Amino acid sequence: MRCVIARFPFDLTKNDVLESMKAVKPEPVVGESVIIGRRQYPVKQVGQVITRQDRRDFSAGEVIRAMTLLGFTCRGVPEAAAPAPALTSLQKASEMLGTQPA
Repeated sequence: MRCVIARFPFDLTKNDVLESMKAVKPEPVVGESVIIGRRQYPVKQVGQVITRQDRRDFSAGEVIRAMTLLGFTCRGVPEAAAPAPALTSLQKASEMLGTQPA
C-alpha cells in the first residue's frame, strides 16, 4: 500500500512492517503507540524505523494514518489519573481530630 510520510511516498505492506520491527526493542511509551505483533511501540519509533528518517521529519499523525490503513492497532495518549478532590477545611479538621464531619 502506498503511504505518504514526511512528503515521501512509501510502498508498505503489513509484512514489511512486521519484519522491520521484529528485531527492534520497544522504547517506553509516553504518547501515541502502535501495537505490532505482541509489542507496543511509540509511533515515532515505528516511523523512524520504517522510513529511515529523523523523527522530527514526520508527524505522529502521518504514521498513525499509515499504520491504521495497514491494519495495525493504534492507541492515543494514555490518560493520566484524575487528581483526588481537595478537602474542605471542615474535612481537614475532622480528619485531624479523627472524626467524621456531620
